[in-house]
Amino acid sequence: MQLLDSRAARILATICLFVAVGAFLYGIRRTLVIFLFAIFFAYLIEPLVTRIQNSPAARDSRALAIAESYILIAGAFGLLLFFFGGQLAKDTRALLQSLPNLLDNVTSGKIVWQLGSRHGWSYDTQQRFEQLIRSHRQEILNWIARLGSSIAQFLANAIWVALIPILAAFFLADGRRFAQVLVDFFDRRDERRLLRGIIADLDRMLAGFILAQITLTAFSLIAYSGFLVLLRFPYALALALAGGLMEFIPVVGPLMAAAAILGVGFLAGFSRLWAVLLFLGCWRLCQDYVISPRIYGRGLKLHPLAAIAAVLAGGELGGVLGVYLSIPAAAAIRVLWRHWQDYQDNQSAPANENKIAEMKPAAPRKSAV
Repeated sequence: MQLLDSRAARILATICLFVAVGAFLYGIRRTLVIFLFAIFFAYLIEPLVTRIQNSPAARDSRALAIAESYILIAGAFGLLLFFFGGQLAKDTRALLQSLPNLLDNVTSGKIVWQLGSRHGWSYDTQQRFEQLIRSHRQEILNWIARLGSSIAQFLANAIWVALIPILAAFFLADGRRFAQVLVDFFDRRDERRLLRGIIADLDRMLAGFILAQITLTAFSLIAYSGFLVLLRFPYALALALAGGLMEFIPVVGPLMAAAAILGVGFLAGFSRLWAVLLFLGCWRLCQDYVISPRIYGRGLKLHPLAAIAAVLAGGELGGVLGVYLSIPAAAAIRVLWRHWQDYQDNQSAPANENKIAEMKPAAPRKSAV
């Protein structure tokens, strides 16, 4: 008696293969993330490259169009730094220099007396708040230490970011060729048709996702900068830039940006913090219920519940990076599932037609008389 038949052996071998591939991908996850962000960057500048390639400036040369696109992007960043770099560097430097003193005021309880004297708190109230902070001083210091180590680890891996535009140039130059090689790997016509449909939908989905992220980031950066500068908020440009960049991280990023802005305002003793809180609440309602659905809805076609579930699962699996990649991953799974269902339906259709034909009674022969 055989312990395993051939079908069970194939299933077990398939499971082992998937486990081995998953372990291998987990081992090289840093390299995969760099390649993935290179693909995102390629999708970001693909419209610019195509427009330049179709213009007389590139003479229909893909390589020349890519080079000119990189030069234009570098020039645009140079202009932004020329006009806003000085103030941004000044705000960032002032924030970094004053941050230790601000944190020391919190952990020592001095912030309570500063706020209490400004807002007219009683002596007993200030003393109770100071004792509360002093009793949790170690927990606050541990949280600050964990946050600092996370930032240091992120900055240590920032050197990998320099590879993103280099790898993106290869994807821009030979991306279609890579896709065609993958399609040619399959022999059957229906399998090739399936893969072409998946690649085309993934291409549109990723292009829509990157465009949506850039648009939302630009809107947030303009809104944060205008309001904080108008209100003369401390370190306005530095916090506006951080808030705009955090828009790249779905759901969690805007919450972190709001917490950072309110936290710095609280520590710096900003008097009109209520106005900032009101602005952040109104902006989130406008961004989440007016702007984002119009931008995301057409490109990704994800239900809000599916998006929230994907963000939570991504955060559990991959932290901040998992949160960022969760939305396009969920949209990609949706594309794969839909195409696979269509493929299965097309495969079962001929078999069903044959069964129906066999069940029909044969037509009676006509008499020769």
